[in-house]
Amino acid sequence: MRVQTWIRAVDKVVNCIIWVLICILLLYSGLGLWDTYSVYRGAENSELIYKYKPSGEGANPSLKELQKLNPDVCAWLTVDNTKIDYPIVQGKTNMEYINKAVDGSFSLSGSLFLDYRNERNFHDFYSLIYGHHMAGNVMFGILPSFQKKEFFESHTSATLFLPDSTKKIEIFACVYTDAYDSIVFNPKCNDADARTKVLNRIREKAVRYRDTELKDGDRIVGFSTCYNTTTNGRIIVFGRLR
Repeated sequence: MRVQTWIRAVDKVVNCIIWVLICILLLYSGLGLWDTYSVYRGAENSELIYKYKPSGEGANPSLKELQKLNPDVCAWLTVDNTKIDYPIVQGKTNMEYINKAVDGSFSLSGSLFLDYRNERNFHDFYSLIYGHHMAGNVMFGILPSFQKKEFFESHTSATLFLPDSTKKIEIFACVYTDAYDSIVFNPKCNDADARTKVLNRIREKAVRYRDTELKDGDRIVGFSTCYNTTTNGRIIVFGRLR
């Protein structure tokens, strides 16, 4: 009898331990799912931010209102027929908005941000915008799709909303390179030689390219994200500002 009683007691203890472990695993899984949801939810514009989305053809007073919330906001980018529809900020360094949302809160998905070396009014010949490669095609997660011929040919336009004007973007190239490309990742190329170098590098590294006639005074913009097929791989989609 004593042995049977002891066995039953051990069984109860073992069952309790098993149930505790199951509860811990369920809790851990739930927290993991919530964390993943929070990350990708953060990659989508909140209602607070989205209400400032510009919609005009000229000046954009709603963007000026958003700048009152965060003076680092300098533009809003919309790439047609994609989920890219976000404000653009510019920090003092290229690390400032890696994990910071437009409203200043912590966010693993960060924000779309203009290279700190660029003029925030997009008057440089070459302006470079960065964004995380997120699942679900949010942030700049859709950019690798521009490597596909059909996708590249069917996605040709975007819009850049500035506080005082609205610019159309004509997409003309998808480039695959690495993070150490000193030509592509140097947006300060306002002299003729530097412009020629960056345009030649775009042609050289392009996975997809369509001829576009760049005239004197034309400017280009690049959308850059990481690409995980190789270490430090980068995808950059280029467009001409019109």
